[in-house]
Amino acid sequence: MSWDPALYERGHSFVWKLGADLIGLLAPQPGERILDVGCGTGQLTSQIAEAGADVTGIDASADMVAQARSNFAALTFEQADITAYRTDRTFDAVFSNAALHWVLDAEAAVASISGALRPGGRLVAEFGGKGNVGLVLGAVQELAGIANPWYFPSVGEYATLLERQCLEVAQAFLFNRPTRTEDGESGLRDWMRMFGRDWPRDETFLRAMEEGLRARLYRDGAWYIDYRRIRVVAIKL
Repeated sequence: MSWDPALYERGHSFVWKLGADLIGLLAPQPGERILDVGCGTGQLTSQIAEAGADVTGIDASADMVAQARSNFAALTFEQADITAYRTDRTFDAVFSNAALHWVLDAEAAVASISGALRPGGRLVAEFGGKGNVGLVLGAVQELAGIANPWYFPSVGEYATLLERQCLEVAQAFLFNRPTRTEDGESGLRDWMRMFGRDWPRDETFLRAMEEGLRARLYRDGAWYIDYRRIRVVAIKL
């Protein structure tokens, strides 16, 4: 999967800024071994390391990993697909922010996460849940006939999947989080260019999207994407 790290860091810092409170839920401790799944350009990986944890960041994108290594040269980053990730040493915790909805083989991802955790280790994750970006996806479907390309489960669906892989759910909830883009008037089209990987890029499509969504997603000089997030904490049995 190809990503543009410069565009990601320049116009989409909300991804890691809004994930910062998830680190509070993780509560990393000095000396703990923690795996950051979908680490992107490494900002949250670095914050976990600042707590004294021994953290490894993995991402499927070679471009993102290269940028993470450039940003935080003292930390460990690896290019790896979580669906096929294997390790000889288990982790005390697995952390993931805004990444698991990109993994369509969710069962394989959860199996790898479970295999990476020691008994009693914890998973702390947040990603797109059922109904995420529903207004945007509806407009894309109407204008271009393109269906949802992501994995957005319900709480019940994901909890069941975790339990099948020996992960006991301690917390799981779905919540609305309208998310302000960072580029003013161009925020919606910049968001689509970053995350709508196979969507049209032509001006006619982008303008039609803006016209169709403006009344519901544009206010106070900015676009707000209709995010719904699922947040989970689970313990390896």
